Amino acid sequence: MDDQNKNLILATALSFIVILVWFVVFPPPEPEAPAETTAISQSADGAPTASAPAAADAASSVQSSAEASAPESPRLSIDTPKISGSISLLGGRIDDLSLKDYRVSLDDDAEIVRMLSPVGEPAAYYALYGWAPGSGLTAEDVPGANTQWSVASGDTLTVDSPVTLSWDNGKGLTFNREIAVDDTYMFTVTQSVTNAGATTAGLAPYGVLARHGEPQDLKNFFILHEGVVGMADGELAEIDYSDMPDFDFDQREGARAEVTQVSSNGWIGFTDHYWMTTLAPEPGQAFKSVAKYDERRDIYQTEVVLPTVTLAPGQSNEVTTQLFAGAKEWEAIRTYEKAGIEGFLDSIDWGWFFFLTKPIFWLLHEINKLIGNMGWSIIGLTLIIKAILFPLAYKSYVSMAKMKELQPQMEALKEKAGDDRQKMQQGMMELYKKEKVNPAAGCLPILMQIPIFFSLYKVIFVTIELRQAPFFGPFQDLSAPDPTSIMNFFGWLPWAGPQPESFLALIFIGILPLLLGVSMWLQQKLNPAPTDATQAMIFAWMPWVFMFMLGSFASGLVVYWIANNTITFTQQYLIMRSQGYKPDVFGNIKAGFKRGQKPDAK
Repeated sequence: MDDQNKNLILATALSFIVILVWFVVFPPPEPEAPAETTAISQSADGAPTASAPAAADAASSVQSSAEASAPESPRLSIDTPKISGSISLLGGRIDDLSLKDYRVSLDDDAEIVRMLSPVGEPAAYYALYGWAPGSGLTAEDVPGANTQWSVASGDTLTVDSPVTLSWDNGKGLTFNREIAVDDTYMFTVTQSVTNAGATTAGLAPYGVLARHGEPQDLKNFFILHEGVVGMADGELAEIDYSDMPDFDFDQREGARAEVTQVSSNGWIGFTDHYWMTTLAPEPGQAFKSVAKYDERRDIYQTEVVLPTVTLAPGQSNEVTTQLFAGAKEWEAIRTYEKAGIEGFLDSIDWGWFFFLTKPIFWLLHEINKLIGNMGWSIIGLTLIIKAILFPLAYKSYVSMAKMKELQPQMEALKEKAGDDRQKMQQGMMELYKKEKVNPAAGCLPILMQIPIFFSLYKVIFVTIELRQAPFFGPFQDLSAPDPTSIMNFFGWLPWAGPQPESFLALIFIGILPLLLGVSMWLQQKLNPAPTDATQAMIFAWMPWVFMFMLGSFASGLVVYWIANNTITFTQQYLIMRSQGYKPDVFGNIKAGFKRGQKPDAK
């Protein structure tokens, strides 16, 4: 066995080891369980306190407690085209929210996704607003988590009808909170206070998002960020839930916390796979951004605390904060970014290859707006990518065709050089130079495809536009693996195939992985098999290895790979023909079958 074959076998063995380690350490994410998307919350009886009179550092953290469930309290309904829920008058909390356009599974009777839930339920998750007391005030003088608000106006929060809550502390301070909502997922909360007393009051407005424990449907998949996400003066911060217990203990915050002073523009909140909540003060507003973990009660929390305001008798103050609570839809988030929430599109986890994932998704999204079917849009995207890479592919395939023409001369050089490898290498380099052939040119399209493949994988996995996106027939969720299976002959036999998360699903593959393997196999047959038996065997197995390896990936990604192989086959065939080389696909297939027969088989 010569060194070339040894290197080929070693490279193949290492590739298989990498694949095995990948699937063991980073298994494909399991399909979404049909469970409610509920999460977590802060508790009921504490309120922020402002301990220092300085404006930028007046308010300390919101003290959380979960010793008791929140008592029953009157509620105001929320009803818009995209969301439904209610607001509790206890604390004025936005703590009950469901997304009308999304269901937890594809089942006909599946419930709609629930985002926020109140204290007292297994996993509470809600938004809370208030004022932290400064000089001259105590916690009882300002509204907090347990303040019982009254309704000043409105009975149901809709796109066209905001609601206003009111509370009088009985000592001269009157607080109002107007809550409005748009036709997607953005709440606008305007807090105001009027000092009708005889003394000056100092206080700081705040907003809190909190949840008890980690989300119930946490994916914990390495390519997906779940946890705190925020922007502070143009700098993106992403903190996993698992990293928050490692924060340093902050005496001022009373918990493990990471505090950032934002000078002009920013936002902070929690992001899950497809859903997100964020707090965003008005553009140009300075504030303190806090990510916090209370290890005593297992509470995760984010806060925006605005500077303390000082109100003389007869003065008023008003502050507005936006709350995004909903699905991470690209169109909606881009609209809010254009409206002034700086860097809001980065709340979607584009990853390290953001310079590829962003334009790839934009192009896919625009194609889907025209076609209306995400499966065909992926195929259209593949056509455009192949068209962009065609000049490079053309040079590559021309070089490969010339390499085929030089095969007899290369064999002659090999025989002439014998065991003198240096002489053979020198002769081949002279031949390449004479014929103006680059032997490495054939690798360029493959190298270009690798980052595109992984970027598209990222896009399909993280963007909600691919979640439960139908193609045709049984393919009703392009973000999930192929639901068909050889086990039941792709649905023709009267029993179910293996569950997507089971090991059997890796073996009893579906239609799409099978088409992938066939397309790769046909692409190989454009050229005769290598004369070396070892190389021929390895190349013969590669399409089927990839077929099983990619069988558990998102079906949208497999659709892309099938389309890519089909277009590549067509391009390569036509270019080879244009260069005078006539691929004998059927002849190569027949030769492969003969090679696979035993020597005595006739």
